[in-house]
Amino acid sequence: MYSVEQVAERLGLHVRTVRGYIRSGRLRAVRIGKQYRIAARDLAALTGGTAPVTAPGPVGPVEVSSIVRIDGVDQVAADRLGTLVQAGAATRHDPGPPLRLQTMYDDERNRMTLVILGDPTATADLLRLVDSVLDGVLDDGARP
Repeated sequence: MYSVEQVAERLGLHVRTVRGYIRSGRLRAVRIGKQYRIAARDLAALTGGTAPVTAPGPVGPVEVSSIVRIDGVDQVAADRLGTLVQAGAATRHDPGPPLRLQTMYDDERNRMTLVILGDPTATADLLRLVDSVLDGVLDDGARP
């Protein structure tokens, strides 16, 4: 945000000219108390330029949610896979927040569901583990 004086100096204009632009609507400004403030994008719109690009601020924690459904698995295999995935989630080596993992099994549909919540890297690592285990099961022909 620029003051009227800063805009006048940048454009090589008199302060009264900038205030006139604001009053006529040619330059957008926000009035704060008795002073005007002009956003960089509004100054760029007046001059036909582009607003300066500012670096993004710090990004907060990023969390990924993943749902994995595995059809055609019996209760015993689902229990084994659940134990393996829980162990994989618990034995991470990075200091980030812990993964949250929930496993569910539907007897009627022979379906296992995994719900994984956590940071992107840890979630990806856990999904790779699940994928490699399932590839091994598929290669053995134990699963349709």
